[in-house]
Amino acid sequence: MSNKQDIINKLIDAYWKEIETVQNYIALSVNLDGIQAKEIKESLAADVDEELGHAKELAKRIKELGGTVPGSKSFQAEQSYLQTPQDTTNVLAVINGVLEAEEDAIKTYSEIIKLADGQDYVTQDLAIRLLADEESHREEFTSFLREFRK
Repeated sequence: MSNKQDIINKLIDAYWKEIETVQNYIALSVNLDGIQAKEIKESLAADVDEELGHAKELAKRIKELGGTVPGSKSFQAEQSYLQTPQDTTNVLAVINGVLEAEEDAIKTYSEIIKLADGQDYVTQDLAIRLLADEESHREEFTSFLREFRK
């Protein structure tokens, strides 16, 4: 596997994105206020377990490939678009932030699929499964956005 370390590095990148998403989804599922926020909060709370499951699967694969799953000192937050808005009733900002996070995850898993193609079918299969979950999340929040704009 000529690009094994590249695959491990990309898996670590995906792992951190999932961990950060879990942190932000927890915060948003608690901090949002208002009638319009109820369904969004419930969806985010439900997605926490799925995103955490993704992080666990990625961590396991990193280790299987001979990598080391990094600890918290290696973490650098990047999701400025997924922070709790100053106005905690600003559901639109949260929906847009979630959509940006899902697009980023889709891009990352697509990159892993290409990187692993013909080299590491186990990692590629994992990335395909996680990509499907992220696309499903994106569709759910796209529907929230359509409804919100009406």
